[in-house]
Amino acid sequence: MSSNQGLETKAINNYQFWLQDPFINDETKEELQGIKNDPKEIEDRFYKDLEFGTGGLRGVIGAGTNRMNIYTVGKATQGLAQYILESQKPNQEKSAVIAYDSRHQSPEFALEAALVLAGNGIKAYLYESLRTTPELSFAVRELNATAGIVITASHNPPEYNGFKAYGSDGGQLVPDDAKKVIQHIRLIDSLNQVKKASKEEAEKDQLLVSIGKEIDDKFIKAITSVSLNSETIKQMADPLKVVFTPLHGTGNIPVREALKEIGIDEVHVVKEQELPDPNFSTVKSPNPEEKDAFALAIAKADEIQADIMVGTDPDCDRMGAVVKNTQGAYEVLTGNQAGAIMLEYLLSNLKEQGNIPANGVLIKTIVTSELGAKIAGSYGLKTLNTLTGFKYIGEKMSQFEKTGEATYVFGYEESYGYLAGTHARDKDAVVASMLICEAAAYYKSKGKTLYDVLLEIYEKQGTFLEVLHSRTLKGKAGMEQIGSIMNGWRTNPPEELISTSITEVLDYEKGLDGLPKENVLKYKLADGSWFCLRPSGTEPKIKIYVGVNRQSKEEAQTILDQLSAAIMNKVDGNKG
Repeated sequence: MSSNQGLETKAINNYQFWLQDPFINDETKEELQGIKNDPKEIEDRFYKDLEFGTGGLRGVIGAGTNRMNIYTVGKATQGLAQYILESQKPNQEKSAVIAYDSRHQSPEFALEAALVLAGNGIKAYLYESLRTTPELSFAVRELNATAGIVITASHNPPEYNGFKAYGSDGGQLVPDDAKKVIQHIRLIDSLNQVKKASKEEAEKDQLLVSIGKEIDDKFIKAITSVSLNSETIKQMADPLKVVFTPLHGTGNIPVREALKEIGIDEVHVVKEQELPDPNFSTVKSPNPEEKDAFALAIAKADEIQADIMVGTDPDCDRMGAVVKNTQGAYEVLTGNQAGAIMLEYLLSNLKEQGNIPANGVLIKTIVTSELGAKIAGSYGLKTLNTLTGFKYIGEKMSQFEKTGEATYVFGYEESYGYLAGTHARDKDAVVASMLICEAAAYYKSKGKTLYDVLLEIYEKQGTFLEVLHSRTLKGKAGMEQIGSIMNGWRTNPPEELISTSITEVLDYEKGLDGLPKENVLKYKLADGSWFCLRPSGTEPKIKIYVGVNRQSKEEAQTILDQLSAAIMNKVDGNKG
């Protein structure tokens, strides 16, 4: 029997089992009956279990073992429940906070998770309606909970949903903890092993508790405590004009409240994208990294002559900002650029106020621009690099909180995730939206735009430009291809590219600098350029990050293009 036949047989057996399983409801079985004459669809839904990775679950919504549904959510929650029961501290109440975004089935999946937790004797604090991911992180800490869950698929297409798990510090589970949850999930052979209380039982036993406004208010207070110039902004004669789009997600209320609290009142919300919409019907992708997502915002900005546009993704942990460049054209700031501007604003004002901590630290990821490190260094801060993923930044924050060895000032990653303040342990688009708008107002009071500030940073520190390339390689053959590419670079790295020698090769699979082992390669060149190869943990992709540093933007762009071409030529030619 061929491997393909084996997969088909496994899928059909799983399909038949679900049709007969008494724990599967009639609605789900009806959906499955509708695909009985579609073997390809049966195989795709049942050839494997939806995998719980280091970030949790993410997949297409629907019936099947390889889909997001109440049963896959139930199994994941049962695994997390076992982890909670094992990891709770002495005298700590077993509890978890659950938040969810505006996606299809999010409220249902959140309730399912809450009832499974209750079935295991774990109190579930369930938000009364949709909330942001950073508020979940905040609430875990505020309520001294053992864990947290967010039902979201970030900025994936509307047919997706997901399940992200958090630890007691409010950060996403790091690999060692995620592995413990995964081990528990793998021990679940049947749905009858998933313990679930009824809603009535859970409420009666006070194991299902609704939360909302009280935590919201504390969250906004924590956000606005990061503000450095709110009184100045409130007194500005020429107020800042902001266009904001929550892209049909959770950011609408908290972002507006935070801006109002610091005195930014002229906020124009894109009406067509203001309310939650699981279909994200006005955009191709609800991703604030992409200019297309800002089309309606740009039209509104033209109408009112706005100073800045801000957008947040569905669970409001990523923030994108759009400003006019020196030619008057709208430009989406990259995550590296927005991070650098916010860092410069924070540090320059902290310095002016005499509040830069002596042991202050910037935390960024290994694929984030070195511009942040240079800015931090100019203000006397050290920079710490982590692996890709904000969970590693959160982990270091919690470490510093316990040891006092350093004081966290700011953290960010190139993929539009930022955190100022220590109220959360995940990227926070609410505080980032507030901070970048506050910076825009502050610099406007001095006759500058944010783009002017970016050019000043380049003038002072050098022009740092970066680009991300990727190759999507699906299926088993694609996985092998990605492995072959990584192996080729690892075993036979070039000595030079574009006539510049490679001076250092960092293989993070060896566990460098005390970081967890990860299949990532980073190369440093003699001229200060660098590039990094990293297989995606959530998609069938290999990602290639490239960064350069030159004095002029024109020269930097030329070198970036040349280096990218040389790297991608080797990547595309190195397939086995």
